[in-house]
Amino acid sequence: MTVADERLARTGAARRLLVRPELGAMVGAVAVFAFFASQSATFRSIEGVANWLDPASTLGIMAVAIALLMIGGEFDLSAGVLTGTTGLITVILATRYGLSVWTAMLVSLAAALLVGFLNGLIVVRTGLPSFIVTLGTFLMLQGVNLGVTKALTGTVQVGGLRGAEGYEGARAVLAGTFPAGGTDFRVAVLWWLGVTALATWVLMRTRAGNRIFAVGGDARAARAAGVPAERTKIALFMTTAVAAWLVGSILALRFTSVQANSGIGQEFVYIIAAVIGGCLLTGGYGSAIGAAIGAVIFGMADKGIVFAGWDADWFTFFLGAMLLLATLANRLVRRYAEEVRR
Repeated sequence: MTVADERLARTGAARRLLVRPELGAMVGAVAVFAFFASQSATFRSIEGVANWLDPASTLGIMAVAIALLMIGGEFDLSAGVLTGTTGLITVILATRYGLSVWTAMLVSLAAALLVGFLNGLIVVRTGLPSFIVTLGTFLMLQGVNLGVTKALTGTVQVGGLRGAEGYEGARAVLAGTFPAGGTDFRVAVLWWLGVTALATWVLMRTRAGNRIFAVGGDARAARAAGVPAERTKIALFMTTAVAAWLVGSILALRFTSVQANSGIGQEFVYIIAAVIGGCLLTGGYGSAIGAAIGAVIFGMADKGIVFAGWDADWFTFFLGAMLLLATLANRLVRRYAEEVRR
């Protein structure tokens, strides 16, 4: 009997585990946790866990969305700066023009969706590499963020969100805390888990997931098979934009102000987390769970270095090392997966 979808093929449990994209990330997460736990008692305490899950949550939301896009064969270098753009729109509309925080967030969501749609549309209509298209968007948004913020405030920061209508309710939903194990965790952790679960379900259990893998693996073959490749890619860019809006809103509500340069440089961190989680740069392969685990590794390293009393500058070394190791590991896992399926 021929199996329609190779992801549902019946293989041994060990083989299924060995060909999972997130295997390398899982091993890496265990190793990183064990290392820093041996260096610091605070790191392995419940307070420490809450501490390193905080940066992992916002990074994880974006990493999962970027993973979907990378599986679909594309990149988005504007994702980081877009988190700042959406946060700025929300704060400016709520503090300068009297809109409620919820209304301002809806406007910023519409702006994010427009940016995502235009990114996707330009990529599929022109055939230009998404790297180039979104780099252009990145530069334009960076200029808009700085120019508008300086024009309105004379500085590079917009603040005062705490006094806006609807702030407390929005903060409780997106940027509040909840008790667990005797300490407080950020609500963003729940949003991150929800986004990861939804993305995993879409990838593994829906027709949309089949299309994402298909267009990332071979867009021409996907079109020949009747897959709406252009529509799928545009939807992926818009999904990334929604994630950027969510993260931008969380951070704006948490800090009540936004810097004009917020998010710049984070796009590479999102991509690295997705690669650590098992995504290939060539598309057609990856995992939402893996990207979420990649974000956990980043969170543990970010706070673990501090808890261990090291110089924080070592974190960038860690990023580079993890990227190289993950790329090599993904290549080996992919080769083994291809041999198993033959």
